[in-house]
Amino acid sequence: LGASGYCSSFYAQAVQAGTQSWKTMRFACLDAGNAITVDKPAFFLWPMEISGRVFGFSSWSMLVPQALMGVGSVGLLYATVRRTTHNAWAGLLAGATLALTPVAVLMFRFNNPDALLTLFLIAAVYATLRAIESPERAVRWLVLGGSLVGFAFLTKMLQAFLVLPPLAAVYLIAAKPS
Repeated sequence: LGASGYCSSFYAQAVQAGTQSWKTMRFACLDAGNAITVDKPAFFLWPMEISGRVFGFSSWSMLVPQALMGVGSVGLLYATVRRTTHNAWAGLLAGATLALTPVAVLMFRFNNPDALLTLFLIAAVYATLRAIESPERAVRWLVLGGSLVGFAFLTKMLQAFLVLPPLAAVYLIAAKPS
């Protein structure tokens, strides 16, 4: 992570400004004076800014949360596939595929919104599959899945909605309503 430096200087500047002012953090501004905002909602910057506030702003404090989101995404994908297929090897293969895919390796060590978006969308898939498995708790799981897609929208706007048609189709086809 240290070899990457600050990665995108555009987002690094926003993270640094967010570590200096709560108002700047809330509105995702590039400067502490709140004159220029970034091109995405502020939500994806918050983990990096909070880490920068706790540990001091550096490339490590900015990129470690991104790497942890990658670890979380791999673990959640493993859990989702293992639960669906009842096969630990399938879960390990899915997790290893995500962890070793070159674009994922780059994405989880770069300060862009894709790491948090991926984590939220994998969690939404997990919640939808849990809703299919347990009809008596389907509403809870679907509300959680919808909320996670909503948080993904706050991360990278309309890209989060790309998973909605497949998730709705899978639920409508596979669910056994009570």
